[in-house]
Amino acid sequence: MKPHILPAIREMRDLEKLVKTDYKRCVLLDAHIGHLKSIMDLLKQHKMQTYIHVDLTRGVAHDEFGCEYLIQSFKPEGIVSTKPKVIKKAKTLKVTTILRVFVIDSHALNRSIALIKQVQPDFVDVLPGVASKVIQKVYDETKTPVIAGGLIDQPEEVAAAVSSGAEYVTTSNKTLW
Repeated sequence: MKPHILPAIREMRDLEKLVKTDYKRCVLLDAHIGHLKSIMDLLKQHKMQTYIHVDLTRGVAHDEFGCEYLIQSFKPEGIVSTKPKVIKKAKTLKVTTILRVFVIDSHALNRSIALIKQVQPDFVDVLPGVASKVIQKVYDETKTPVIAGGLIDQPEEVAAAVSSGAEYVTTSNKTLW
């Protein structure tokens, strides 16, 4: 197990590889609601803490009601979303919350910082994760642990994100797991 990696699962073959590792947590991306029970059962069997990306779960509304359904039905460790209402709902249901923000310019950075302060998630997932300067600024201004994700496919990018203050790095690149 490599420290600070939070595997991001997009396909069943990713899941098959993950359960053969020492990892104890993951983010579930691009899941279909019809497959979620068997996926979650497998992950729980391997004592894997799972964070479901609500916005990317197909077959369920990407709103606070869909979030509530996912939490009550599948009992994840937490959820990931870009939507403040979804994060707020998940917080009331006492699961770990990860707010995903896309920082493409200084305006988006300022908006994201204000949103993080307002919503107060447990973690903030900053994309692209190769934006080391942004990772430190988001943490310094919000004191919210940062997860770096997006475009990270080299070990030195993981190291740069972590040295910039990222708590974890999400990646679907299996060579980094």
